[in-house]
Amino acid sequence: MTYRYLLVPATGTAADPAVFATAMKVARPFGAHLEFLHVRADVTGVMVSLSTGGIGGGAAVQGVVDRLETESRTIEAAARAGVEEFCKANAVPLGIAGAGAVSAEFTVQVGSSAQWIAEYGRFADLVVLGRAEPGLDAAPEVLEAALMDTGRPLLIATPSAPEDLSGTVVIAWKDTPEAARAVVAAMPLLERAARILVVTVGEAGDSREASAGRVRRALAWHNPNVELCPLDRGRRRPFDVLLEEVARRRARLLVMGGYSHSRLREVIFGGFTSRVLAGIDIPVLIAH
Repeated sequence: MTYRYLLVPATGTAADPAVFATAMKVARPFGAHLEFLHVRADVTGVMVSLSTGGIGGGAAVQGVVDRLETESRTIEAAARAGVEEFCKANAVPLGIAGAGAVSAEFTVQVGSSAQWIAEYGRFADLVVLGRAEPGLDAAPEVLEAALMDTGRPLLIATPSAPEDLSGTVVIAWKDTPEAARAVVAAMPLLERAARILVVTVGEAGDSREASAGRVRRALAWHNPNVELCPLDRGRRRPFDVLLEEVARRRARLLVMGGYSHSRLREVIFGGFTSRVLAGIDIPVLIAH
């Protein structure tokens, strides 16, 4: 398994450079193709909704549409310029499919970002997004679509570019299909890791340890530098225990499943997963 085709949203915001750099850390060792996708607002759709919603007269509606169209063109130009600058700085040919070397293309669609990320993401080996920080990174619905509607793994970048992804990698292991899918999705990076830590957080002696042992034995066929790291949570919250261990081990990447038993938004913004994303400063590879 390898990564050959990565989907990278180009938003035209200040969050893009770190996301692009994170994607490059993955693409470079595998000679992958980067598809930078920019989604423009559907101004025509906005105009129709305004016209039928009884909001002002025709001149007022047209004024709003003109302003939105200007903003949309400006953001698209910024996204395109950002991609071109990034590709030039990294000697990546833009608009040309590579053969063994990193290549890139810039694609524009019109409509819903969540919808287009889902549609393109279903065919990518990996989707690379920024954190859900208002005004900076991906909108909540985009993260939801990338995780829940693509069937593909998601690499969530940090606000600053990572130094490396191939040092120590922590797997936040739970005996679930989501965690298993995350491990498989991360295999190209796990095979290159200097060290893999299979971390479990629970009560001492619980059934997690046997499952983690099976994970370690399976991973050892891909990378012999695998360690088990069972952690007793005591009275602490599980995500606090995990984050403390990630920091102590100076991990470069966290691999985990995305869990949800209720509304989709709670996958990202509620429970264990969201607290990890809010408290960690390294990229997270997540699968559902």
